[in-house]
Amino acid sequence: QVQLVESGGGLVQPGGSLRLSCAASGTVFSINDMGWYRQAPGKERELVATITSGGSTNYADSVKGRFTISRDNAKNTVYLQMNSLKPEDTAVYYCNAVIRPYSNYAWQNYWGQGTQVTVSS
Repeated sequence: QVQLVESGGGLVQPGGSLRLSCAASGTVFSINDMGWYRQAPGKERELVATITSGGSTNYADSVKGRFTISRDNAKNTVYLQMNSLKPEDTAVYYCNAVIRPYSNYAWQNYWGQGTQVTVSS
């Protein structure tokens, strides 16, 4: 069984930084794309950033130049470095990964439990 375990959320002042981590554990044969999404109160979940297995990245316009996504394939872990945080970045951040648990399984989409990021003075 595959699990995505997130860490690194918390309360930070505007202009501050946080680093989120998400590790895939359990039966993992191969991981394709990994990414971060967020959901603010009363809003739909939105894409923040994604990264392919080869390291190609994609960012939402609202975070370009401030957030950096990276991954460590040996550790089955994806990171989100968030700098110059703004109050509008406040949301629950969810890790996402497309994983093949076994070599003969199809690719499956997994989500983490979410971690709260609050940007406030």
